[in-house]
Amino acid sequence: MYNFKVVDYVLHLLSDLKVEKKDDSAITAFQYKCFNVMTNFIPIFPLNIVVFPNENLNLHIFEPRYIELVNECIQEKKTFGIPVVLKNKVQEYGTMIEIVEVAKKYASGEMDIKTKGLKVFRILEQIKEIPGKLYSGAIVNYPQNVENGTDKMMKKVMQYVHKLHEILKVKKAFGKEREHIKSFEVAHHVGLSVEEEYEFLKLKDELHRQEFLKRHLLKAIPVAQGVVMLQEKIKLNGHFKNLSGFDL
Repeated sequence: MYNFKVVDYVLHLLSDLKVEKKDDSAITAFQYKCFNVMTNFIPIFPLNIVVFPNENLNLHIFEPRYIELVNECIQEKKTFGIPVVLKNKVQEYGTMIEIVEVAKKYASGEMDIKTKGLKVFRILEQIKEIPGKLYSGAIVNYPQNVENGTDKMMKKVMQYVHKLHEILKVKKAFGKEREHIKSFEVAHHVGLSVEEEYEFLKLKDELHRQEFLKRHLLKAIPVAQGVVMLQEKIKLNGHFKNLSGFDL
């Protein structure tokens, strides 16, 4: 079945652009606009970080291409994507971002913005060059997130989180009952590497994310205990020792 609203809009674009067979630039612009209408096209801001849904993220925007991207998103009230960069390569998954507030603007055009993660996307195709734009984009889809986690499992995960924090003398308040916390709210606070956070982001249901955190914490806690014991041993080195001799 045809989407007549889309068809009408495409015809409008054709009329607006006055496309001729030999006008390659007009055809390219037309194709770009069609991508926006008929696919999940998003502007992208690749970064070497993993942003999780509902995460608050403060960014300083200074590159001209991303100043353009952010200004456009503000003016048109639209979102953009942050795909993860690992080993200098843009990865398949990332998170949609909304701009919550422009905290500060500089005379240079640079700005500080407050943003929030929305949902995970998967890149189907990168669009490196967009006519008339400095930034890049991508055609994406949005994997379904299954909320099948259990309160019992989350409570167990949070017990391990608090144990790890206690060993490392870290104070972190999550502001919720343990069983009501979502896995994405915890993942930045358990010592995952960027690569591990990316693998975590790709998981499509809450129960698997809970199990991922549990497995990681069961490995991390003994390591943390070993580090603390080593620190205590190093601190004792050089102190006067009150030791009993060994009887032969």
